[in-house]
Amino acid sequence: MTPDSAMKQLRSKGPLPLYVVTGDDSFLRDQVVAAIRAASLGDAVADFNEDKFTAGEVDVERVVSAARTVPMMSSRRFVLVRGVERWDVGDSEKKSVGPLDALAAYAASPIASTCVVLCASKLDGRRKLSALAKKGDFVVTCDPIARNALPKWVVDRCAALGHTVEADVADFIAEIAGPELAYVSDAVERLSLYVGEKAPITEQAVSECVVRVRRADTWALVAAVGARDLKAALRLLVDVYDPRDRGLLLLGAIAWSMRQLAKYHAAVSVGASSEEAAQKAGVPPFRARELVMRAKSVQTRDVERWLITLAETDLALKSSRKPPDAILEEMLIRLCAKAA
Repeated sequence: MTPDSAMKQLRSKGPLPLYVVTGDDSFLRDQVVAAIRAASLGDAVADFNEDKFTAGEVDVERVVSAARTVPMMSSRRFVLVRGVERWDVGDSEKKSVGPLDALAAYAASPIASTCVVLCASKLDGRRKLSALAKKGDFVVTCDPIARNALPKWVVDRCAALGHTVEADVADFIAEIAGPELAYVSDAVERLSLYVGEKAPITEQAVSECVVRVRRADTWALVAAVGARDLKAALRLLVDVYDPRDRGLLLLGAIAWSMRQLAKYHAAVSVGASSEEAAQKAGVPPFRARELVMRAKSVQTRDVERWLITLAETDLALKSSRKPPDAILEEMLIRLCAKAA
């Protein structure tokens, strides 16, 4: 099951007696677990009907015992086990009964009055528990959302909070805050509080609340780089650099602009018209002419080289001990240099 299908199943049929929630996106895992918990406990007294464990800190027998406990003043209990991958060690073919084998034995005949949720970032697919979860369709896979699907997630999240947002602004948020949903959700929630109830989330709000740089600033930087005007590029960097985020949001904003150029050039190269290419680049019709004019002043080979430089800068900002502003200055020097 995907997180969406799990949510639909909860609304239509209620919780299953057992779930295995896996995947690398912790935000999605937490969302799924919260929804299952709410559906399981309802208005029941949680103190009497809920147990939370962490694998490795308790014996699996205690988990199974909690799962077999009768609910008190409620129709169902809720048992959560986090970090189940800690029990996924050693040879999956070994004969001795391990914690996952004990859970697989329980999964073969779970207690209907208890909802057990087993959380893991990843489980060996050869395990009996994994096979049972897949066959019984009680595994929920929470993989990271693809980049091209992230803007729609932003639009939907804004709508859930009562706000509208233009598609290109949603794409901008996805670029500067993604790819991890926890960070994207935090950015959307801050924007929601900033703009106020039912107000639209605009580019101006993003530039004031999430990142200091505006799209106009990023395009000015791109134009300076395209003109090999290092002095102008460095001057713009001083204006928009924010030391609080080590320049990562600024880098994301620049990358967003350059990716639009790359998408435009790629579409034109296979015969798309200027309007079609702008649409494929994710630019709304009223901004298409602006993108076309910018794209004409930049060579495709330059954009490709720039994107490689941005990726290397991203790695340096996250791992190097150099001051972030120095790393960004080096990036601009490389971007403004002529191709070898």
